[in-house]
This record gives sequence, C-alpha cells and structure tokens, in this order.
Amino acid sequence: QLSSWSGEIATLREEVGHYMEQDYCVVVFAGTDRAAETLTEDLRRAGIASRQVREIGPLTPKLVYVVGASMSAGMEYPDLRLAVISQSKAVSQQKKARKPHPKEGKKLRDISDLSPGDYVVHTAHGIGVFEGIVKRDIQGIVKDYIKIRYAGTDTLFVPVTQLDLVSKYVGVREEANVKLSKLNSVEWQKTRQRVKKAVEDMAKELTELYAKRMQVKGYAFSKDTDWQNDFERRFPYEETDDQLRCIDEIKADMEATVPMDRLLCGDVGFGKTEVALRAAFKCVMDGKQCALLCPTTILAWQHYNTVRRRMEGFPVKIELLSRFRTPKEQKQILDELRRGEIDIIIGTHRLVQNDVKFKDLGLCIIDEEQRFGVRHKEKFKEMRATVDVLNLSATPIPRTLNMAMSGIRDMSILEEAPQDRHPVQTYVIEHDWGIIAQAIEREMRRGGQIFYLHNRVESIDSCAYKLQQLVPDARIVTAHGKMTEEHLSRVWQQLLDYEVDILVCTTIIETGVDVPNCNTLIIEDADYMGLSQLYQIRGRVGRSSRRAFAYLTFRKDRQLSDIATKRLAAIREFTSFGSGFRIAMRDLEIRGAGNILGSQQHGHMEAVGYDMYLRMLSDAVAEQRGETPTGAATECMVDVRVGAHIPEDYIDNLAQRIDIYKKIAGIETEDDAMDLIDELIDRFGEPPEAVKGLVDVALVRNTASLMGIKEISQRGDAVLLYPEVMDMSRAGSLAVKLRGRVMVSAGNKPYITVKIAKGQTPLDTIREALAAMNDAAR
Repeated sequence: QLSSWSGEIATLREEVGHYMEQDYCVVVFAGTDRAAETLTEDLRRAGIASRQVREIGPLTPKLVYVVGASMSAGMEYPDLRLAVISQSKAVSQQKKARKPHPKEGKKLRDISDLSPGDYVVHTAHGIGVFEGIVKRDIQGIVKDYIKIRYAGTDTLFVPVTQLDLVSKYVGVREEANVKLSKLNSVEWQKTRQRVKKAVEDMAKELTELYAKRMQVKGYAFSKDTDWQNDFERRFPYEETDDQLRCIDEIKADMEATVPMDRLLCGDVGFGKTEVALRAAFKCVMDGKQCALLCPTTILAWQHYNTVRRRMEGFPVKIELLSRFRTPKEQKQILDELRRGEIDIIIGTHRLVQNDVKFKDLGLCIIDEEQRFGVRHKEKFKEMRATVDVLNLSATPIPRTLNMAMSGIRDMSILEEAPQDRHPVQTYVIEHDWGIIAQAIEREMRRGGQIFYLHNRVESIDSCAYKLQQLVPDARIVTAHGKMTEEHLSRVWQQLLDYEVDILVCTTIIETGVDVPNCNTLIIEDADYMGLSQLYQIRGRVGRSSRRAFAYLTFRKDRQLSDIATKRLAAIREFTSFGSGFRIAMRDLEIRGAGNILGSQQHGHMEAVGYDMYLRMLSDAVAEQRGETPTGAATECMVDVRVGAHIPEDYIDNLAQRIDIYKKIAGIETEDDAMDLIDELIDRFGEPPEAVKGLVDVALVRNTASLMGIKEISQRGDAVLLYPEVMDMSRAGSLAVKLRGRVMVSAGNKPYITVKIAKGQTPLDTIREALAAMNDAAR
C-alpha cells in the first residue's frame, strides 16, 4: 500500500518519473473530473505521457491514466508493473441529491431536542419549564397541548398549533439560577419592553454604521482572470453549493467600490479556507498584496503550508511572519513586504505591529478575530476604512442570528458539509486502558493516526510512557503550549509526514488544526470541558472520507454532575454535520452571538432567552430599514372543536412529533401545507384526519393573524372572532354576506359571532367568514 499523494505537483512529477523509468503504467486518482483535466495538462506540459479516462481498460506501459475519482490510498503491484496513486482527502465527484434550502422566512428554530424539564420561553408569558405533550379530551374532541409550568403553581397549556410561540430557553446562566416567570404578571411585559428598547438602539447604531461604510470609496477588483479560473479548477474536491454561493458573494464585494467587510462563518471542516484562498488569489491577480492573520503560530504555520501547496505552479510569493522566523529572517521579510515583493503574507498578531508596512495592501483575511486582543482589534478597525476585510469564524452562526443581522452586517454562512464525509462516531465511557488500546490498534491497522488529549502538562510525559507500554509498536510524541515554537513546529511536521502514530497533547489542537489522517480522538476527563470546547476539539477528526471515532472518557467511579452529564449526552447525541448550529446551546450559540453583537448584549439575551432576543433584533432591524417586521402580524389563538393532534401510533418518537408540530405551526401558505403533507407521506405514510386537522388549523390561524384577529373560539354551534381592533366596515360586510348568521358584540373585548351553517365544520365557517371580511378590505 502506498501513502496518499499530498497534492503537490512537484512531488507527483517526481514519483511518476520514478515509475516511468521502470516501465510502469501509472493510474492517478485526482478526485474530480475537473481536477483530472487540469492534472493531465500539467503532466503533459512536464513531458509525461498522460491521458484522462473515465474507465480503466487495457493498460499501456509508460503512460499515466488520470481518473476523476478517489481512493483512500494508493497501491503498487511490482509483478504487473502497475502503480496506483491517490490524492489524500480526495472526495468523490458524485454529488448526492441536495434538498433546496428553505426560504428565509421558513427557517424555524429546531427544538425537536426538547425534553421534559427543559426551560422554554413563551412569547407572551415568559420563561417556564416544559413538562411534555398532553392529550386533552374536550367534549369528545382530542387535542394535544404543550404543558408549561411557571412560578408557583401556575401551569399553561399551549395548543400544539401555536408551538412557534415557544422556543427553548438559551441563556448564559447555569440552569439552577434561571428565574421562572409568573403567569399574567406585568414583570415579563416590562422585561420585554426593556430588551425591545435595547435592540432598537443597537439596530439603529448598526444600521447607521453600515450606511456610513457604504459611502466610503475603496478599490474595485477586476473580474476573474483566466488564471483565477485555472486556480479554481485545480481544487481537488467538489465544492458544496454553499461554498460556491459564498465565493460569489465575496467576489461581488471585492469587485464593488465599497471596501468589503464580510464575515464568513461555518462549522468545523466546512471549507472556509478554500473560499478565503480564492479571494486571496483574486487579490494577487490585481497586483495587490494580501495579509492572512491567525490567532496562533501553529495555525499560521499550517495556513502557510496550505497556501503554498494550493498555489504551487503560480507566480505567487508567499511568506510567513511569526516567532518561527529568526530576527534576521523577519527583517528580510519586512523589507520585501515594503517593496511589494511578497504577494501573500501569513502571520500572527506580529503582522499588526508598527514596523510592518505594505506597499499596496488590497485584502486582509482575519481568522477567528475574537481570539485577538483589544489593541489588535483597534488596528483591524483602521484597516477596514480602506482595505477589503474578510473575517473567518469557526463558531457556527445559527440561522436566526444570520437572519437578524442580514442587511446590517455582510455575512456568508457555510451550513453544508462537504461530500463523502461521515459524522464522527462518538462514545462517552469510563476511562479504560483496554478499550483505549483496542481503539488505537484499530486506527493504526488502517494506517491512521491518533490524537490523545491529556490536558495536564506536568503529567503528559508519564501519560505518553503509559501509552508506549500499552502499544509498544506506536510512535508517540507529545505537544503542549509550554514547548518552544521551534519544537512544536517540528512535532507538527512529523505528524503531517506520518512519522507519528499518537500525538499526546493538551487542548492546543482546539484551533483550526487540520491533520486529515488523524481519525481517532481520545479525551481524558472530558467532563471537565465546556460543550463548545468538546465540539471544537472533536472537529479535529473526521476531516476526510474515512469514518472517525471520538472517545470522551471520564475517571472510573467518578460521580458526574448534572451539568457534565447533560453536556456529554449532548455531544454524543449531536454527531451529524452542522450540529454546531443546534448543540445544546449555551456555550456555543451565546458565544457566537457575543462575537458579533458584543458582550454588552449578553444581559438582554439572558433576560428573554437567546431565541426571542434574536427575533426582536430581527424585527428592529427590519423597522430601521423600512420593512415590515416578521413578527408584525397579530398572534392568533385558535381553539375550536376539531380533532387536531398527532396520534402516537402514527409518530411514536416524541422528538419527531415535536419537530412535526413545529413545522405545522410554521405553515404560512397552501404550498407550505402541501410540502409538509408530502413530507409526512414520505416519512410516516398517509396522515390521519387528526393530523390534517392540525394543518387546516395552522392555515386558518395564519390568515386570521394577518387580518388582525387575535383569538378564535367556539361556543356551541357558533364561532367567535376577537379582532385586535374592531373594523365596523368589515363586520358590516360580513353581516351582509352571511345574512342572519352574524352578530357583533361590543364591550371591553369586542367580538363577532358567526353561526355554523348546516353541513359545515367550524373550520369551514371560519374560512368563509375570513374570506368575506377580506373582500370588504379590498
């Protein structure tokens, strides 16, 4: 078996040349058809006979066949005079069918992971405790309700058709300190008003800043060149639709006269680096310089190697400025940078010191800006005035935040995992050396490498010694933050060159480290770590087409706290790609919001819960921009005698039932309803009448909300409509159209009574009344 080809053309030419001298036939797996076409041209230019093929038939000696597919490793068959070379991390060109992204307005928060005992927020009533879904039989009609317990003995039953008014509470406090609201008290309304004022002020400030920036003139980059297209063709993987969209958004910004200030967010391993490299290449093609700033020297060094490998063969000079360089080397780099001889400079905060001068800086890429200090951020602000800036963030930005911020902050979101990637198989277990030895040996048998996380520097060497005794054949090295930069870089190079089987390390691997051949992760004392930290560290494995394994261990006989138990259960449960957008969310989402909105907003987010805060922010932004806020429609409660629930024999899983209830509550149009019915048929079979009743109620409720009706109920053989403001022209028109069946009642809570006609259901009558009132409005 041959180790995978790294992607460097020079290395491949050398390897292929070696086989050609021995009259071998060589088959190269390039990853995609596009990459195969480019590679064939490169080999021909180097004087190597090569041919791009889709299928491998009879083979000719001294000829290279290039295939647009992938294998996990290469092979050599001396008897057949055949060598097979495959690119590391290459992915299959075959795309899976992709579902279209839902419309922005339909991107409802996923609360299907609600469990009894979780804190929830009801828009009108505040913070309570979710106690499950209960069935209630009222006059022979069965309906499902969400049961929420509030302060004291207060309990609220919310019809499942109004599940969109309920969201999981996410706050920065520990759960023991969450204060429950009291039903019908003015305190919750006061809290909402206070937060509403804060988000309105912030939306105004952000909108003004954005408008001011739009007045500044910057450099407009040219359209893509042939070299740009050639560079992009050499990407050996199939781009996701998200990557292509983000690339287009960034290029459009760069080609505009206003300086770019865009935030590129994506979960771990979603391909932010390639998007950024295309922007960097575009900058260099216009004769401008590009700076890439990283929070750590390890990450800077890794980016440096990635950029050099990716831009090999193009006349682009790339340099690294960090403590890896001697003072003499740093001086030479600074001189070359000043003279414009360096195209792309990669470095740490060293790049924003006063002695660093550019000849013509066009683009600044900042990786994980929140990890830099206050002084550095001030320097970044100065840059933004004239230079295009692209911020990269591995903190997943939830959809609600993306929607809230759109229009006042340019954001590009990567939500789609690369093709041929598998979720990381995650185990939460007591620490057991026998199980760990088996896991290590299994990874080594398939030629892979292992991260072993031991987060105590003083005992890391004894841990490595124990592992050496356990697995004598393993090549083991250690890495931690107290090592010199030179020592660390040596260790990292050994790891990338497959000279190490096990890296025993601290949390130094948390930020951005990319070692695709490391696909087993073992963490000691995982219960001491925060959820977001565990999630980020787990993201270091599973970065290739191989199945990856993560073992989160805790000490034998240790009594785990409730918080630690929940945290470990969440990390085990949320293994699918993009889980960072949901993952139990205090650590991750609050931190993500803080990075963008600023830490002063945390108190407001805590008061009403993360989800409601973002909804209020979204509405405030819409108002600032002269648009109709999404929450502008009146909230309408519908309570009529119609069978409306999901029977347990139709969907027996509680999480799936909640998920479907949430989708039904979000129905806005007939098309939405048809789409959902189709999904139900596909997943669970033909829906029973009670489920169709839920869909009908959701449609009626949405129509009534838009017409300003806040409540619809049933009394005997009549339905009662309670408008927010009584419109007598509408009421009069309704009385004329439904002659003899309508009565208007005044008082503190005015309402319209409509008698149910013979043969009609309550929903038929409501639809008829709403249609008549709507005609009057026209």
